[in-house]
Amino acid sequence: MIYFDNSATTVPYDEVIDTFSEVSRSYFANPSSLHPLGKEAERLKEQARRRVGSLLKVKPEELVFTSGGTEGNNLAIKGTAYRLQTRGKHIITTGIEHTSTFEACQQLEKEGFTVTYITPDDTGRITKDQVEQALTEDTILVSMIHVSNELGSVQPVQDTGELLANYPKILFHVDHVQGMTKVPLDFKKAGIDLCTISAHKFHGLKGTGVLYIRSGITLTSQFSGGEQEGGYRGGTENLAGIVAMAKALRLSIEASNSGIDHIKQISSWIEKEVSAIDGVVLNSPRDRAPHILNFSIPNMKPEVVIQALGEKGIFVSTKSACSSKQFTPSRVLLSAGFDEPVAASAIRLSFSFENTMEEAALFTEIFKETVTSMKKVVKF
Repeated sequence: MIYFDNSATTVPYDEVIDTFSEVSRSYFANPSSLHPLGKEAERLKEQARRRVGSLLKVKPEELVFTSGGTEGNNLAIKGTAYRLQTRGKHIITTGIEHTSTFEACQQLEKEGFTVTYITPDDTGRITKDQVEQALTEDTILVSMIHVSNELGSVQPVQDTGELLANYPKILFHVDHVQGMTKVPLDFKKAGIDLCTISAHKFHGLKGTGVLYIRSGITLTSQFSGGEQEGGYRGGTENLAGIVAMAKALRLSIEASNSGIDHIKQISSWIEKEVSAIDGVVLNSPRDRAPHILNFSIPNMKPEVVIQALGEKGIFVSTKSACSSKQFTPSRVLLSAGFDEPVAASAIRLSFSFENTMEEAALFTEIFKETVTSMKKVVKF
């Protein structure tokens, strides 16, 4: 098996699964219970919070445990909008956001908020100047994805944070789900107020994540039913998932020391080989995030290519897994100015530190054979 769909989800580390299993067995009590077993579970949860805070270089009390990126993005965006709506009702985001951000903003528009969707250039990037030009007296939030989950383009988070430091009443939210452990980001240095990460993108388990909320900021909760997680997330905490996430984050950060250069090598080699195939169009920018490579084969249905590769034990994707079952042109690529045939035929490869150059070589060999075979039945 060759698994090149790590931006959809990563394979959990064995140690992470072991941790989840052990915590599930030995610390099964509800962390909110007052008896000794509950207190023990609570202590373990707070220990995990301190560990994650240390790894992210933030205060433990600035972290809210969530179910993942979608919940984190919704809490950050809607929680800010509802909290600050008496101050202003204007939000700035980009045209290449993850669906969870894009649709949250669309919902807010229906409720009377105004949203500016900044159009990226053909590399999938926006600029600090575009953000500055979009600011108004009513702006309360700028929400920006750090690494595009489809193109791998990296947004100017640090520059934007420096700009917004001059506007202390505007909050800055960053969707760091795809960048975590692959593209380093210092939350404090970048002036970030709110930041989303998700465990299953760095070899943790699905259903766990973190929203960083800078000290001094208060959001409107999206849940009712309890005071867990500072009142932001009512409901019994997924203790085993939280502790396993802390381990996955530590292991992935350690692996990134040499792993980033490793996946750069894999990605660059495949880019060179794939670009040489007649009819293939490279979509990702050259200076993209190291783990994402996007290209198109116009006139070929990507789902057919993906199924053909899957039958040979190779697993890749089209666009974001949250949208991949919708056989429509990629909204992200269209926003970046790609024409419809390219946006409708995009294929995304995404790598982890566990992938190898041997897998890359075998992939390119099989991919070339697959495309050549399909060209015989597709008019170019």
